[in-house]
Amino acid sequence: GTMEPLAFKPASALLAALLLASAASADSPPAAPAGGSPKTCSLAGMWVNELGSRMVISPPDQAGAFSGSYLTAVTASNAAITASPLHGAQHLPEQRARPTFAFIVHWKFTASTTAFVGQCFVDEGDNEVLETLWLLRKEVPSRAEDWQATLIGKNVFRRIQ
Repeated sequence: GTMEPLAFKPASALLAALLLASAASADSPPAAPAGGSPKTCSLAGMWVNELGSRMVISPPDQAGAFSGSYLTAVTASNAAITASPLHGAQHLPEQRARPTFAFIVHWKFTASTTAFVGQCFVDEGDNEVLETLWLLRKEVPSRAEDWQATLIGKNVFRRIQ
């Protein structure tokens, strides 16, 4: 057989498909992971990571969309750090005990944007933890410098409120 080429869809169509797929399983209660705490993990609240960066996340709407603000403790910019808006989507805690999520931060003090993806976990001490990976895109003056424009990293956030 021949392989069909992959069709690339706009991000909005992909997000809609993901939200519809997660809505299809909304009737079943979230299962606690094997060997894990029965506590459901919620993204809403205040969080701090290992570098001292802080974020506040609002409760999600019925579609799983949320917003908030991010105050980084680290930057490569010489500009004064200011809080920056974040916007994201998640599986609802009523659907998934350990929801996955994604959000973007549009930095207000530098010409960069960061996309985070992760999952909310409950650790052995019954504390909520967000395990994340991120891609930071910085502005470069030309395509010739595109090779150095994206950074990747990992952060672990712990609830502070």
